[in-house]
Amino acid sequence: MSVAEKYTDIRREGLDAAYKYADDVKSGAIPACKYVRLAVDRWFSDLENGGARGLYFDENAAARVIAFFSYLKHSKGKWKGAPIDLMPWQLFVIVNVFGWMREDGRRRFTSVYEEIPRKNGKSTKIAGIGLYGLTSDGEGGAEIYSAATKRDQAKIMFNEAMRMVRQSPELRRLVKSLRSQLEHEDSFSIFQPLGADSDTSDGLNVYFGLVDELHAHKTSEMWDVLESALGAREQPLMWAITTAGFNRAGVCYENRDYAIKVLEGVVDDDSFFGIIYTIDEDDLGRWDQPDVWAKANPNYGVSVSESYLDEKAKKAREIPSAKNNFLTKHLNVWVNAEMPWVDPQVFKRCKADFSHDEMSGTECWGGLDLASVSDLCSLTLAFNVAGKIRLIQKNYLPEDALVEHTRQYNQPFKQWADDGWLTLTPGNVTDYDFIEYDILQWAEQYGIQELAFDRWNSTQLTNHMLEKGVNMVGFGQGFASMSPAMKELERLILSGAIEYDNPVLEWAVSNTVPQHDPAGNIKPAKNKSSGKIDPVVSAIMAVGRATTGEDTSSIDDWLNDPIIL
Repeated sequence: MSVAEKYTDIRREGLDAAYKYADDVKSGAIPACKYVRLAVDRWFSDLENGGARGLYFDENAAARVIAFFSYLKHSKGKWKGAPIDLMPWQLFVIVNVFGWMREDGRRRFTSVYEEIPRKNGKSTKIAGIGLYGLTSDGEGGAEIYSAATKRDQAKIMFNEAMRMVRQSPELRRLVKSLRSQLEHEDSFSIFQPLGADSDTSDGLNVYFGLVDELHAHKTSEMWDVLESALGAREQPLMWAITTAGFNRAGVCYENRDYAIKVLEGVVDDDSFFGIIYTIDEDDLGRWDQPDVWAKANPNYGVSVSESYLDEKAKKAREIPSAKNNFLTKHLNVWVNAEMPWVDPQVFKRCKADFSHDEMSGTECWGGLDLASVSDLCSLTLAFNVAGKIRLIQKNYLPEDALVEHTRQYNQPFKQWADDGWLTLTPGNVTDYDFIEYDILQWAEQYGIQELAFDRWNSTQLTNHMLEKGVNMVGFGQGFASMSPAMKELERLILSGAIEYDNPVLEWAVSNTVPQHDPAGNIKPAKNKSSGKIDPVVSAIMAVGRATTGEDTSSIDDWLNDPIIL
C-alpha cells in the first residue's frame, strides 16, 4: 500500500467512525446525556438545513485533521510511543469543528466549549489540535497559545505537544523545539504556553487559543485577553476543554451556560460549538453505577477503566467530600466546593404542582428574612397539607440590582420576575411597602398563626405588622434556634415530606452550606455559600415555627454570634 493509499484509508475510516458515532448516539446504541444528544441532533439538522444559512460540510477539511493525528504518538503511560488512535467521539468533535465551512470558505466554528471528565484524553487531543494549527492549517505567522491561570499549568499542554514533536520524525523535520516555544519556520508560526502570570500578554495576534481546565480560572482575564487578540485572523479558534468545577459565577460556567443555550436552540450562534459529557438529572440517584459512568465518560473502557472509577466510588460512598469530587471530576456535575446541606437533586424531587388558592383559610406559619435593604429578601409560609409541609414563597429584589445579580450569579432573575416568583421593587433598595402589602394580603387569605423574623434585621415593618394584628415572633439566627428547625427541614426533604413550587427557593437550596458547632448543631453559613440563601433562611424559620413551636428567644442567639449572617 502506498503512503497516499494509507492516508486515504485513515481519512475515510475516521470520517466513517465520526458518522457512525452520531448515528449510534441518535439510535441509543451509545449511552449519552442530554447535551451530547443535542450536539448530535444539531449535526443532523445542520446537514439537512445548514445550506440555507450559507453553511456546508467539507469532508476534505475534516479529513486533513484526522490524517494529521496519524503522525502523532502518545507520550505517557501504557500507550507511550503508540500512535494516537482517535476514538469515535473525538473524531465527531474534530470533524464538526474543522469540517463545517461558511460559504466564503472560512471555518464556521471560531469558539469551542468541550466539557469532559478526567482521564478521557483531554490534553492529548488539544495538544494535537495546537500542532495542527502550527503546521498544517495554512495560516502564515500563526500564533498558537496553550493558556492557563499560571504559565506552569499552561506548559502541561505545551509539553505534551513538544513530546509529540520529538516522537514524530515527520514533525521533527518541520518544527524547531525550543525550551518554551515550538517554531514552524516555513510559515513563521509559533506555539507557546501563556499564563496570566506571564510578563506580558500585549501584542498577541492569536490564531488558536487553547485553554485547558477553564474551570480553574477565577476571573475571565486570560479568556478576555485571548479573545480580544483574535480580530486580525480570518478564521481564528478559541477552544476551551475542561472538567466541571465549583465556581458557578466564573468564566467557565458562563461558557457552559452559553453552550447549553446554543444546544437547546435558545441562542442562534453558528460560530459556537459546544458539547458536554455529563449525566442527566435522572441519573443522580444512581451516580455510583457503571452504566451511569459510561454515559459521562466517552473513553469508558479505554483510558477510563471500570475498576478505576469503582475504586473512586467506594470512597465517595463513605465520604461526602469525596462524593463531591467524584461527581465533579468524573461525572462533570457542577457542585459547590463546600459540602452542600442537601443534594439539590433530592430537593427537586419535592417539587410539586399545586394552586395556592387551595390553602385559603388554612392555618400556617411564616418566616421573613429581610436581609440587606439592597439585596434579596424572602417571605415563606408553611402549611400542613395531608401529612406534608407545603411551602409557598415570595422573594424581593431591588430593580436596580437585577443586572448585577444576573451577572454575578448567572441565574434568570428577570425570567423569575416575569413568571411571578420574584418581585422587583423600584430603586436600589428593597421597598418594604411591597412586603408589607403581601403579608397583609396573605394574612387575609390564609390563617397565619405566627410570622417569624430575624430580630437583628427587624425594622419599622415589624411594628407595622404588629399594629395590623399579625403575630410577629422573633427568631434567632444562632445555632440554638436555627439548628432544630434546619434539621427538621432537612428531615422533611430527605423523607419527601416537603412540597414547594418556587425555583428561587430551589436555587437557594443548591447554594446552602451548613455551619457546624462542636455540639453538632447547624445553621446556614452565608459566608460559605456560592449564591443567595435568603429563601432557605425564611423557609427554615417558617418550618421551625410550623413543626417545633419552640421559643426562639434564646440567650445563645443574642450572645454568641449576633451578626454572623
